[in-house]
Amino acid sequence: MKAIVLEQPGTFRLTDRTPTTAAPGEALVRIRRVGVCGSDIHAFKGNQPFFSYPRIVGHELGVEIAALPDHAPGFAVGDRCAVRPYLACGQCIACRRGKTNCCTSLRVLGVHADGGMQELLAVPLGNLHRSATLGLDQLALIEMLTIGAHAVRRAQLEPGENVLVIGAGPIGLSTAQFAHLMGGRVAVLEISAWRREFCKRHLGIERLLDGKEDTAPALERLFGDLPTTVFDATGSPRSMMQAVHYVANGGKLVYVSLVQGEITFTDSELHRKELTLIRSRNALAADFRWAMGMVEDGRITLAPWITHRAPAERMVSEFPGWLDPERGVVKAVVEF
Repeated sequence: MKAIVLEQPGTFRLTDRTPTTAAPGEALVRIRRVGVCGSDIHAFKGNQPFFSYPRIVGHELGVEIAALPDHAPGFAVGDRCAVRPYLACGQCIACRRGKTNCCTSLRVLGVHADGGMQELLAVPLGNLHRSATLGLDQLALIEMLTIGAHAVRRAQLEPGENVLVIGAGPIGLSTAQFAHLMGGRVAVLEISAWRREFCKRHLGIERLLDGKEDTAPALERLFGDLPTTVFDATGSPRSMMQAVHYVANGGKLVYVSLVQGEITFTDSELHRKELTLIRSRNALAADFRWAMGMVEDGRITLAPWITHRAPAERMVSEFPGWLDPERGVVKAVVEF
């Protein structure tokens, strides 16, 4: 069985492995598409939290069901599915409250357990999201969309609310997309000119800031006041700490990205504004259903997001180039 293993930081290797077998309650799926995520890039660079080597990365998956257990209502061999890659215990305090995305013993495929950069993978039936209409490319990008969808659901946006999204990488783009669809008046702060152009051309977002001028006054000119909800999707501690100053009094600050390090605040500033600080982690089954529905009915078009792709045999040599900001990578996809 062909697999791509991240042996250590900076070193992928294409290898053969023993075929995967499924346990009771699991389907054996054939991997067809794998989206390259920021967590895969962090693992390659050696700065991904909760990670150990060697590891088969990849958790943005478009798959076909290859084999099913005896009792699998609603599924058939050959079905195309997205995969919810978060393996939860179902019994801890978070799981009992329906927050399986932050299970106390959570394992994420491609991070805590081997993921999808291989031909076959065993997946619990409950983690498969079947679609009769979406293609494999679209299914591979659903998990990416759900990160933004979950963050926006957590924020409980009101229609017409002024919203700032900081960072227009894939997670920032998905957050901006769902905030826009929810009726928010969305602005995006992004230093990259081509990413700002992507927001305008493919997401329909016209309020774009490049960060070259003082951001808080620029936001006040744009909205008439500071935004009441700010999402930070940069993965930059400096940006995450600075974002406090962009939120209106009584507003919400939502951290969508993850960093390996400390974030500090001046308490009096949070107190003065009575800010609500929200962390958003992974996604829930409801977020997958919402995101898939948005793509199925055409409200989200994913084709422009895939800017680079390679078959598994070439991924090892092409991956380092995808890290170059000048290459214009929005989303790279590996084909199995």
